Amino acid sequence: MATAMQSLNESEATVNFTEPRSFGTVLKSDIKETLFPDDPFYGLKNEPPKRRIWKTFQYFIPMLEWLPQYNLKLFRYDFVAGITIASLTIPQGISYAKLAEIPPIIGLYCSFIPPFVYALFGSSKCLAIGNMAATSLMIAAAIKEKNVFPETDPKLYLNLVITAGFLTGVMQLFLGVCRLGLLVNFLSHATSIGFIAGTATIICLQQLKGLLGLKHFTKKTDVFHVIQAVFRNRDEWNWLCALLGGIYLSFLLISRHLGRKKPQLRFISTSAPMVVVVTGCLITYFIDAEKHGIDTVGPLKRGLNPITIQDLTFDSKYISAPIKAAVITGALATSEAIAIGRSFALKRNEETDGNKEIIAFGLMNIIGSFTSCYLTSGIFSKTAVNFNAGCKTLMSDVVMGFCMMLVILFLAPIFSYTPLVSLSAVIAAAMIGLLKFGEFYHLYKIDKFDFFICIVAFFGVTLFSMDTGLFTSFFLALVRGLLYLARPATCKLGNIPNSSIYRDVEQYPNATGVPGVVVVQLGSPIYFANGIYIKERIMRWVRDEQSKSITKQGDVEHVLLDLGGVTTIDTTGISALVEIRRQLLSKGINIGIVNPRVSVLEKMTRAKFVDIVGKESFYLSIEDAIKKCQFSLGQSSPHEGSA
Repeated sequence: MATAMQSLNESEATVNFTEPRSFGTVLKSDIKETLFPDDPFYGLKNEPPKRRIWKTFQYFIPMLEWLPQYNLKLFRYDFVAGITIASLTIPQGISYAKLAEIPPIIGLYCSFIPPFVYALFGSSKCLAIGNMAATSLMIAAAIKEKNVFPETDPKLYLNLVITAGFLTGVMQLFLGVCRLGLLVNFLSHATSIGFIAGTATIICLQQLKGLLGLKHFTKKTDVFHVIQAVFRNRDEWNWLCALLGGIYLSFLLISRHLGRKKPQLRFISTSAPMVVVVTGCLITYFIDAEKHGIDTVGPLKRGLNPITIQDLTFDSKYISAPIKAAVITGALATSEAIAIGRSFALKRNEETDGNKEIIAFGLMNIIGSFTSCYLTSGIFSKTAVNFNAGCKTLMSDVVMGFCMMLVILFLAPIFSYTPLVSLSAVIAAAMIGLLKFGEFYHLYKIDKFDFFICIVAFFGVTLFSMDTGLFTSFFLALVRGLLYLARPATCKLGNIPNSSIYRDVEQYPNATGVPGVVVVQLGSPIYFANGIYIKERIMRWVRDEQSKSITKQGDVEHVLLDLGGVTTIDTTGISALVEIRRQLLSKGINIGIVNPRVSVLEKMTRAKFVDIVGKESFYLSIEDAIKKCQFSLGQSSPHEGSA
């Protein structure tokens, strides 16, 4: 008993009941932790004024960090990488522009101005910029919902597509400047995997139009309508298109396989799309392909990007379509590009700044929309090629931009002979590379609900529409997150034998309870959505323990709540704790609070909860609380007894 009293005296006044901080202090701290968790200007505190200004410029314009140390040795690597991705950009740019049903030259424009902007403001050293297949198709689908079609009103259709890119840039810039990039994380990994696989599937199926030389096709994107259109128009099938398409597609897939199996042959896979386009141009030129029913891209004008700032369309009759396209494609493109940049940066032990990236994407799309570009972002296939080609900095994007400038100034008309069948083969091969069903199995093994979300996204896209798949899976992921908040992790703790450590009794079956005491650990914020659940769960543990005590160790007299994992609490949560205390007291049970965090303790103090419970019922550690409870029960510590 003397030992217990001594331990109690040593543990008195260990919980810090200081005066709660002012609202302004708390708000400043919360904003800093929410928006500036990395404290980006920490290193500037002890710098002289001129150095501080220069460092600030470097922070907002990352190119200023690496450009002063740039040299010819680094440029050799970046030059080769830039030319390599430029050769991939030409066929992809034309192909994805056709996917968006806009003039093919727009696809080339997208790889001229935007890479220069990203090179200035981007933080990733190897991210390659261009247009995306999935977002191209989604933008087209969104604009068509307003009954604006490229066949009937090509000028308005193109203006709305470019306006969607502008609005995406505005949204990205706002999120980046306000450091709200965390909102992009609400698009879960499982949703992204299923959506991209589903989109890749329907894009592949839509390429049957070009691979078979069809003149008429459905405007729907789901599998049923696409397959129906293919067989309904089977009298339009062109055997020469099918033959060329089969050869091109086989060549692209085989070259990719060789590049993966033998790294020394990787140049074959990177140059294969360009080979397909060039050979297609030669074939159509020499055999007069149009006489054989093989359609070509059509005229491509020389010249730099025309200024299109005056063409941005904000007509209330149509603006909802670009806004919808901007929100959906912006979230998808931004999250994917950030993930791509981070994954390749990790391979070199480098870091990227998510908010800087979002600002770079925003400026890139805003300036791009002023110069005849639609939505551009970081592209996985081009970034992988850029990385494997040995790029060292974003100068590779600058080299690609200059290469594309030369193409649109001098070489664009050559690609007017490009047959649509070759573009369909390039798109189909690229999309087949995105069908990574091994990731589905990986999700299935780890988390069945994530797998379910992924499957819903995939079949929602392929069987209904891209919007249906994306929003349904996003809703399921959001519901799951809300369930985690409404049903937080709680557990009953027990003492690990021969130690003073207390752990979850389910995870550690050998952990023993303390007679007459129930220790409960709460692992999430306590607020309006989960207060009632927490109260009911605690009372159930007490009831279960009391039912055991009938045949074993006596009644429960103390309940200890370990709040070390509770980051915050609201008024509803405090009311729930008051109700828990009232119900426990009615049963003759005392409540103790263990290790509350400063923000939680401050709110408890302001709400007079500390006065209601009493400061003597607050403890710094579970061990101290157990000793106090055992002293009142006339017991000895379990680890003291074992000693």
